[in-house]
Parts: sequence; structure tokens; C-alpha cells
Amino acid sequence: MKNFRLLVVFSVSLLVGFCLLYFINEERNSGKNFKTKIGSEKKIETTDIVPVTSSESALTSWEQKTIELYEKANPAVVYITSYKTEYVSYFFDIYPQTSEGQGSGVIIDAKNGYIVTNYHVVGKADRLTVTLNQDEADWEAAIVGVDPENDLAVIKINDPPATLTAIKMGVSENLKIGQSVYAIGNPFGFDHTLTSGIISALNRNIKSSNGVLMEGTIQTDASINPGNSGGPLLDSLGNLIGINTMIASPSSGSVGIGFAIPVDKVKEVVPQLVEFGYVKRGWIDATFLPVNRRLARALNLGTDAGLMIMQVAQNGEAYKAGFRGGNQKAMYGNRVIMIGGEVIMAINDVKITDYNSLVNVLKNSKVGEVVKVTYMHKRKTYNTDVKLIDKRLFTDR
Repeated sequence: MKNFRLLVVFSVSLLVGFCLLYFINEERNSGKNFKTKIGSEKKIETTDIVPVTSSESALTSWEQKTIELYEKANPAVVYITSYKTEYVSYFFDIYPQTSEGQGSGVIIDAKNGYIVTNYHVVGKADRLTVTLNQDEADWEAAIVGVDPENDLAVIKINDPPATLTAIKMGVSENLKIGQSVYAIGNPFGFDHTLTSGIISALNRNIKSSNGVLMEGTIQTDASINPGNSGGPLLDSLGNLIGINTMIASPSSGSVGIGFAIPVDKVKEVVPQLVEFGYVKRGWIDATFLPVNRRLARALNLGTDAGLMIMQVAQNGEAYKAGFRGGNQKAMYGNRVIMIGGEVIMAINDVKITDYNSLVNVLKNSKVGEVVKVTYMHKRKTYNTDVKLIDKRLFTDR
């Protein structure tokens, strides 16, 4: 029995030995074949190897141009924070409540610290601060002038640093649908964000948040979100071609339909904002009440649309043109109005339906310009010429 066990152990050991010798031999043969295969290939020269030293070596020429554009224009873009204090009543006590808003702006005059942005970004803010690209410090700023009709405003950095960089102005009259554009701004507070796209359409007429028609805007699919307002829209050379102003979106986020104010309009408006604080526009020196169907029926006006003149400036231009306004007081809701005056129906043959339509018709007019006014008085239609006065001087009284 003992001899049988020894025989089994010997046989197993012998089998294991043969297996090991077989595998060792196969490994040697495969190594020889591998060396032979390598040797048959073309020898690799060290000069054929191009080392990758940085990520820049992988950039395309288009990418490099985009980077250069951003580095050129970005220093002129600023982050604007506006603060407005309102007083609320609570259980017979009055408490101050400060609201905060953010937006973008672009430096147009480095020496004087002038920045152009949207009117709706700064509005009637009590305090403004500006964050520059090169540092995180907040610089105090003040409103220089506003133009709600074009949603533009100019603000100024108090004691501007000497390191400011101004944007290079471009031209918007020769823009083409399909050309590349870039936007820099602070969407949702993510400062100095770059987005790109194309010009989707030109000469779009859109209504601003205050109901005023903005004419000739640039439509783009470059991503524009809350916080981009007031920032620059750039061409492929980094020149300013527009000021981003609003988006069309059901969700308040970018869906590829954004609008910018053309830079040619900016060039027209900004000098007046700097010099006067507002844009000098022509206006009719009278007060108006919009006509609706209910008012038309009650007063038997003969038209259910237009603007009824309540009062005119004594011996003013409207008075000289023959307008006299209302001659009888009446209650309209909770306010006192003057009734019996003329109803303006058109200006220069453009129909007037409400107050905003009057603003839109006269927004590009000049002080001293003469316009043809079509109006109705005692159900009869007349035409007369009216010389326009400075809107600000009349409406601020």
C-alpha cells in the first residue's frame, strides 16, 4: 500500500514537470515571433515624434482668433450692481427695503470712466457699483443720463482708475444675417462669460418692458440670459456692434432669440446723454387721455381710439396750432379729467391709438420739427401743423 502511494506521487510530479516544460517552451517561441515581427516593421525615427508641450498646440485657427477676441474685448466689460431703497408700511411703521439688481456694461470712454448699459439695468437706482475685469474691487458709479425709449443709459465711475480699457466701436449699418457674433456679460452672476452665435435677423421691432417700441434691433442666437443685459455684442474682430438688451423666452432663459440695440443708435444717443442727461425729442405740449370704447360712447366722440387732449400749455405751440383742450371737469374712475377737447387720431398720417403709439411716432423727432396732426373735434376731422417742443422740458414740469 505504501509503495502504491509513492508511485502515485511520482506520477503526478512527473506530469506537472512535463506541463511546466511545455509552457516555458511556448513562451520562448512567442517571444521570438514578437521580436521578429517588430524587427520587420519600419524603424521609427525620433524626428517623426512631435511632442505636445501645451494645450495651445491643439487649437484651431478659429479657436485662437476667438481667444484673442475675448482677451481684447473682455477688459472693457464690467459687472454692474444697482441698489434701490423703497419704504414699506408695516403696522403703522415705515421700514426701508433695499432691492438689488445685476447687469452688464461696456466702457466707452476710459479717460472719463463712461460706461454704456441698458436703462432697465440701472433704472432709478439710488446707488451703483461697478466691478472691473482686472480686480474684484467695487467702484462707486453714478447715472449720467438715461433714454428709456431706446433702453440705454450712461453711467460714470467716480474717480476712474488709469487702467481702464475702452471698447472699440464698430458699425451696424452694414451687418449681414449669418455673420458671426459674440456676447460677453454676466449671466446669472457668472461674470465675464463669453457666448457666440450668428446674426439671425436684422431690423426687428420689439416692445420693451415699459411698452415702448424699439425699432431696428439685431436678433441673434448667441446665448443671452438675465445679467447679459447692457453687455456688448461683438463682431468677429471684437468691435462693438450692439448692446444686448432682452430675450424672447417663455422661461426667462435663453432659447436662442436675443436682441441687441445697434451700435449706430448708441452713437446717436450717447453724446446727448453725456451732454444733457437725456435725449432731446420733439413733443406736443399738451396732456392726453387715451380713448377707449367706453369713453367714446359716454362722450359721443365719434371715434373709439386716439388721444383726447385735456389741457394745452398756455400760448404754447399746440395752443398756437388751434388746440384748446377740455372745458369741463368730470370724474373718470378715481381721477378728475377735462373733457370736451380735441382727439388726436394721427401724426404724419401714422395712426395714434394710445399713449405708447404717440411716444413711438415722436421718438425720433427733433425739437422744432413741424408735424401734421389729424384730429377730431365735435365728430368732424381736421388737419393742422404743430411745432414740437422739447419733451423733457414739458413733461418734467
